[in-house]
Amino acid sequence: MTELVERGQLFIGGELTDPLGKDVIEVVSPHTGEVFGRVPHAAPADVDRAVAAARRAFDEGPWPRMSLDERTAVVSRIKDAIAVRHEEIAKVISQENGSPYSWSVLAQALGAMMVWDSAINVARDFTYEETRDGALGKLLVRREPVGVVAAVVPWNVPQFVAAAKLAPALLAGCTVVLKPSPESPLDAYLLGEIAQEAGLPEGVLSILPADREVSEYLVGHPGVDKISFTGSVPAGRRVMEVAARNLTRVTLELGGKSAAVVLPDADLDSTVAGVVPAAWMNNGQACVAQTRILLPRSRYDEFAEAFTAAASALVVGDPLDPATQVGPLVAKRQQQRNLDYIRIGQEEGAKILTGGGVPKGLEAGAYVEPTLFGDVNNSMRIAREEIFGPVICLLPYGDETEAVKIANDSDYGLSGSVWTADVAHGIDIARQVRTGTYNVNTFSLDMLGPFGGYKNSGVGREFGPEGYSAYLEHKMIHLPAGWEG
Repeated sequence: MTELVERGQLFIGGELTDPLGKDVIEVVSPHTGEVFGRVPHAAPADVDRAVAAARRAFDEGPWPRMSLDERTAVVSRIKDAIAVRHEEIAKVISQENGSPYSWSVLAQALGAMMVWDSAINVARDFTYEETRDGALGKLLVRREPVGVVAAVVPWNVPQFVAAAKLAPALLAGCTVVLKPSPESPLDAYLLGEIAQEAGLPEGVLSILPADREVSEYLVGHPGVDKISFTGSVPAGRRVMEVAARNLTRVTLELGGKSAAVVLPDADLDSTVAGVVPAAWMNNGQACVAQTRILLPRSRYDEFAEAFTAAASALVVGDPLDPATQVGPLVAKRQQQRNLDYIRIGQEEGAKILTGGGVPKGLEAGAYVEPTLFGDVNNSMRIAREEIFGPVICLLPYGDETEAVKIANDSDYGLSGSVWTADVAHGIDIARQVRTGTYNVNTFSLDMLGPFGGYKNSGVGREFGPEGYSAYLEHKMIHLPAGWEG
């Protein structure tokens, strides 16, 4: 039996508080199918309490009025505590969403710590006030905190995404209501403990696990000044619709169907070694995953054989086993979604090169074999729709013009990569692909640069000074003629 973890209270305004509703969230292990956690389900009345606390803390409390150095000291303690507790955090997340433990350590926990650290560096180097020459005289331009932030995070990389929203918001002087996914609420309690111990003032942070109905109530709350949401495109559209009622500012980080473009001169071994982890990362449950691999027809068979061999060799199993490279999907519904797309791909005429089913001996969990489709046409649903699982497509192309056209022929534009012996030529390809982040002969995400998407992949940016600016308002102050302060 899986050990049951129970939390009976909600983290509101910095304190554990009895919930006003009676509903609970049961956290199910994607590996065993057993319930291993239980937390309160926040009610709309709990949202009201959290927003009111955040509103008071912003309008009247010390946090926005502290110096940047004072806020940085608190945020640095949060970052340091995550580093100390990273193994504990990684284990909890792997139990929640099936992320392989080795990947959880690096990306879910230490990756989150790096987000906090990068935000600190950005905040320290940011210009908050400057004098400009205007058309009619001197101008003082200020950047001030936007106010109360509703941060809605998904289950696939919960701490990483929470850090992407919380770190800049807190450093800017905002107060935050964090809404974790019902699939991954337990790690959020660890973050609440860390924030409390770090010395966040009363009201600055609340954490409310809940479903979509309560999320909608939060993002539509008139006491919220800014919404930062990460999730699916349909949910993002709904967030924007609800936010429009109050003209609430929004940042949306949504889905992807990114293309890895392999040029004819690419080295086979290094390309396969780089693309495979970028495609199957986090069990394929990553918005930036390279799920379309574009291969030149002149070398298609050679590369298809190598990718098939690499995918077939991926180790599937218990996410807490350090040897596991691909764990279960987050839930049975996600498993069925992937199996449905595998069936659709076959009906469309694509060829399964490896995988395609449920691994033997792992039927109790939400497992799907690492699956690679060959001979995929970009008009097929498996090439156009975000599957969010370990299902990857190989698409042949003729020349570079066609490759760029296929890469751009998508409703999404979040990530991508190009693999070539000529880096300068790869940069030229990168300039032609309409996507928010791109990689040449590598795959990474640098938190000091802007991250976000074109088209349906989102609105706005996270990370870097561009992402930090999303939590600041810009104020122009006209100065009297002749003033030279």
